Amino acid sequence: MLILSKEDVKKAVTMREAIDAVELAYSHYYQKKAETPLRTRIHCDQVNGDMLFMPAFMAQQGGVGIKVVSVFPENLKQAKPTISAVMLYSDSETGEHLCLMDATFMTALRTGAASGVATRYLAKESSRKAALFGTGGQALRQLEAVLEERNIEEVFIFDINVQRATDFIKLCEEELAGFSFSAVLANSPAQAVQDADIVMTATTSKTPVFSGNDIKPGTHINGIGSFTPEMQEIDEITLARAEKIVIDSFDASFKEAGDLIIPMEKGVLSKADIYSEIGKITSGEMPGRESNEEITYFKSVGIAVQDIAVAKIIYENAKVKRLGQEIEIF
Repeated sequence: MLILSKEDVKKAVTMREAIDAVELAYSHYYQKKAETPLRTRIHCDQVNGDMLFMPAFMAQQGGVGIKVVSVFPENLKQAKPTISAVMLYSDSETGEHLCLMDATFMTALRTGAASGVATRYLAKESSRKAALFGTGGQALRQLEAVLEERNIEEVFIFDINVQRATDFIKLCEEELAGFSFSAVLANSPAQAVQDADIVMTATTSKTPVFSGNDIKPGTHINGIGSFTPEMQEIDEITLARAEKIVIDSFDASFKEAGDLIIPMEKGVLSKADIYSEIGKITSGEMPGRESNEEITYFKSVGIAVQDIAVAKIIYENAKVKRLGQEIEIF
């Protein structure tokens, strides 16, 4: 079995490869060429921690495997990571366990790649300005994916913690130096979005992070932070103004996405208001953006088929590049 560390994973795959892999995964998911059960959550009461189990299978150009994510907020008291993840990737024809890899970076990568796919199909080709809400573990990869898909020149960064936002801007200068753009600290949500062609939200907020009245026609929004029924990053005004609301999965979104569940409980949104799953668009069965004036919104909660698709690329590239360590455990 091949063992890949976080650094091995980083060396094995590019964001462009991840975006292409997730694009394929979405198409296979829609075409029912993949099996992706809803994630199983086990809550550890004594320490207020959660274990998330996410299995998936891709029949073609994929594999089978499971990602296990630990979310233990109390770890901060012990100076330990609050979130950690591993991915077991296996051969779908023989059942052989091929690779165990760090999946903390991979999760951020495939989540960013999801927004990259949505940006590819739903954002204006002429997009030049963007806004990013939240500067946590997902933020850098969200921004990288958008930069891969559009020639962004200026990004407004907003976080309720100003120092964290300032530190993130410095991180962008170091980590995303290959792109020609400037990152600017936004003083308010309104300032961040008023001129933005693309808006990214990657927070754990339980209240909307900007007003839908402040976005301009033609804006595309990638919302990835709301992954429980209680979280809500996007307000009802934005949903009402959006000509196209696109999701990654009907099953997962209506069970996990507060951005959709809360408005539905208020009676201001229904399933009929959802334009499409993203896989129907990547498969060519539905159009993406059709005019420069459309407001489009992509809501992702994350589905395990993304993990399998990216894990496949990581494993294959790692073998070619001779990354990681082979061990015998059977």
